[in-house]
Amino acid sequence: MLKTTEIDDKLTLTEREFEQISEMVYNHCGINLHDGKKELVRSRLAKILRQRQFHSFSHYMDYVASDSSGQAFSELIDSLSTNLTSFFREAIHFEYLATVYLPELIAQRKDANQLRLRGWSAGCSSGEEPYSIAITLLEALHDRSRWDVKLLASDISTRILHRAREGVYEHERIAPVSAALKNRYLIQRKHRDQKRYEVAPALRQLIVFKYVNLMEEWPFRGPFDFIFCRNVMIYFDKPTQQRLINRFCQVLAPGGILFTGHSESLTGIRHNFRYVQPTIYKKG
Repeated sequence: MLKTTEIDDKLTLTEREFEQISEMVYNHCGINLHDGKKELVRSRLAKILRQRQFHSFSHYMDYVASDSSGQAFSELIDSLSTNLTSFFREAIHFEYLATVYLPELIAQRKDANQLRLRGWSAGCSSGEEPYSIAITLLEALHDRSRWDVKLLASDISTRILHRAREGVYEHERIAPVSAALKNRYLIQRKHRDQKRYEVAPALRQLIVFKYVNLMEEWPFRGPFDFIFCRNVMIYFDKPTQQRLINRFCQVLAPGGILFTGHSESLTGIRHNFRYVQPTIYKKG
């Protein structure tokens, strides 16, 4: 078995290896690793190679390709993507949801006696986004028991989905949550003399966590009333973004809302959404 120092000496990412990794990742999940990402790929994957005692990137990619369970590929994607998230991140989206969209939608559904709401957090990371959406939904529904409400939370990383399902966060992670909402929806626990917060059952009951590769067939048809897909499309090239936006439109209900990340827009993409305000788009 090679020693760590011997492995480090051999960890040079060739152009051919980088092209192989880029092609495999793009074909599998649409992430576009352009030339400027070569050093990021090398440094992040090198950690896995050292841990698993692979002597080259080619050897590692052979292992990933031959792993029928998908766990190796999930680990690869985990290392290359940045799971930066927080409760109520990009607060303008939650303000719009709470003060504009949900009140109108709830009133319409009550008038039609169709007490059903569906949402999707596409790229949910470690769970702060879907739990923030769930809090917003519960705050908007004063007669919750009468409603059929479900929120799909999906990601391509099985590891990050496991963390999201656990729903346990350090004190600093829940800082954006107000004291009132904290009291209603988070349960304080003590873990090794550290304060931890666990999401309340009321939130868990609303959310279904599921592995979904956005590039593959989706195991659902919708319709969703709103979709959060934020800071996901930054990893895709324009043709991939185009296909994804069209598919989101297909599974959104008429008048449904798409929320994108602050660094993402639909400029240069043909679509059937109406611009509402930056990063907020309405179907039809």
